[in-house]
Amino acid sequence: MNAARIPAAANVYCVGRNYRLHAAELGNEVPESPMIFTKPTHALVPWEGEVALPGSFGAVHYEAELVLLLDRPYRPDRPLDEQISHFTIGLDFTLRDVQDKLKAKGHPWLEAKGFKNAAGLGRWMPYPGYAEVAERDFVLKLNGKEAQRGNVKEMVFGFEALAAFVGSRFGFGEGDLLFTGTPAGVGALTSGDRLVLEWDGETVGDAVVVL
Repeated sequence: MNAARIPAAANVYCVGRNYRLHAAELGNEVPESPMIFTKPTHALVPWEGEVALPGSFGAVHYEAELVLLLDRPYRPDRPLDEQISHFTIGLDFTLRDVQDKLKAKGHPWLEAKGFKNAAGLGRWMPYPGYAEVAERDFVLKLNGKEAQRGNVKEMVFGFEALAAFVGSRFGFGEGDLLFTGTPAGVGALTSGDRLVLEWDGETVGDAVVVL
């Protein structure tokens, strides 16, 4: 499986405010239960080469996240480690000015989160299980400098809690993706910025943003 593989007819679930320091940097409260939103599958894009993002709607923010790929219908009575086939590091892009206006009106976030290419995906890797994933960090480098570093042990809601929540309320099945939340360090992009996604020191995604 390579970076170009995008699961057909998959649901793309994302988790908001799942790292306390990220919630704090945006002045948001940490939720008491998982805050789930979705992106259209048209938002998925392999993170390689040049990627176009909409630059005419205000600030575009990057948010690096660990992404899980489910390879069978979720069952709460089975170990989650046996139901995830691959993982990668991804990017949840946000039109921050648009999102702020939508939040102020109490409207859904789709326009701010669901635009084309709003969900970058690094190279897929076989999932080794939670215990091994938790021993390593993921990193986003912006123009050669570390911008974000995260570890799943720092998440407010872990993989099991997220899968159970999504599965019970919306359904969680084969080909579905789960963006598990971003750590602190998000920021605005300018055209020509290079974003490199790293897992345990290895590059899994490398692209230049065109706004």
